[in-house]
Amino acid sequence: MSPVRMINGADEGRDFLLRSRQLEQGDLPESIRQSIRERFGEDLSAMGVVERIIERVRADGDQALLHFNKLIDNVELDRLQVTPAEFEAARDQVPADVYRAMQFSRERIELFHTQQLRTSWINFDSDGALGQIIRPLDRVGIYTPAGRAPYPSSLLMTAVPAIVAGVPDVIVCVPAGPDGNVAPIILAAAEIAGVTRVYKVGGAQAIAAMAYGTESIPKVDKILGPGNIFVVLAKKRVYGDVDIDQLPGPTETMLVADESADPELCAADLLAQAEHDPMASAILITTSTILAEQVRDEIESQLGSLEREEVARQSLDGTGAIIVVDTIDEQFDLANTYAPEHLCLLVSDPWSHIDRVKHAGGIFVGENSPEVVGDYTAGPSHVMPTGQTARFSSPINVEEFIKIISLVGINKRGLGRIGPAAATFARAEGLTAHAKAVERRLNNQ
Repeated sequence: MSPVRMINGADEGRDFLLRSRQLEQGDLPESIRQSIRERFGEDLSAMGVVERIIERVRADGDQALLHFNKLIDNVELDRLQVTPAEFEAARDQVPADVYRAMQFSRERIELFHTQQLRTSWINFDSDGALGQIIRPLDRVGIYTPAGRAPYPSSLLMTAVPAIVAGVPDVIVCVPAGPDGNVAPIILAAAEIAGVTRVYKVGGAQAIAAMAYGTESIPKVDKILGPGNIFVVLAKKRVYGDVDIDQLPGPTETMLVADESADPELCAADLLAQAEHDPMASAILITTSTILAEQVRDEIESQLGSLEREEVARQSLDGTGAIIVVDTIDEQFDLANTYAPEHLCLLVSDPWSHIDRVKHAGGIFVGENSPEVVGDYTAGPSHVMPTGQTARFSSPINVEEFIKIISLVGINKRGLGRIGPAAATFARAEGLTAHAKAVERRLNNQ
């Protein structure tokens, strides 16, 4: 029996989609609560743990990082920064075809993001000059998790746009394994991306280190990258002292399909999403009852061949769904309501429906554009907004790594034209010193 639920009708589908988004995190699992009690000596909330860690890192720097490496990850280290020798050894341990695939991915990511580059501009006219100066951030920090599996693709998808934007200093924090080493494929990806400073620290302590700086790890201007609940809460906590990219939740894929779609490919795409994590969301919305039933059968047929079958089953059982609606308008209405991270269009003439999409992290057009190629080699960063934040935010792009400085160069003629209104406006706000600063100049003309 397929674990994925069948939902009939747009109203029931909308209720399911909204309900799945309204679920609160609730209490931590007892296993994690017990781990917190053992490590911290009291029953702290997730935010309580984060606050404790940040406070300690700000006070004790590297000593705190080494302490939490041992306390939380059971890793004893005498230094935090990865050495050149470790980079070299990692390069030799990555299979040649994997290394070439990562190089190819880097080239594609760089090519895409180069198209996003903005340049400074200054417009001169009879009143003087106005413009914008574009500057890259000085330093950014990338968090790369190492939980269920290493994800070198996420490192590339975050670091390469930063380097394309001109950020001169990109650092990476990643948890070390039990042997004190970082996964070779992560170090190889960092080197391919152009990152040479990698630090062996994970969790909330890594976020604190990059936000405030320690003896070994420099303070950054912006922190990017996914992580567990403690990482996400730490990013939320340090925001304002440092910029962050987003607060990523579980990954999501939504398929909009009609009777022309291939059920085998639909099932494969849903399973590719579901195997990420038990909390990942894989949802199909279709106008075809026949397709819905075929996809459900295909899911069960394909599940048994997956190495991560149990993870995929948990995902589909918890947050997966096949929703059957009457019209294509209802399909896109539900899709825009959900605002998915990935929206895949498996319909006849998919290009004719692009304008229907209002909210999505990325649109994948047609059966030859599976979301999986977006994960690795299409080009756009695969770090995209989740949890309905696609309503107001964007995938990682070059804009994340630049800042704009406004340029005002008004001449005497221009001040004579715009100054009186500025002085009037200032007096209306009760700011007479503002007004006089303009009026003194006007009186001297």
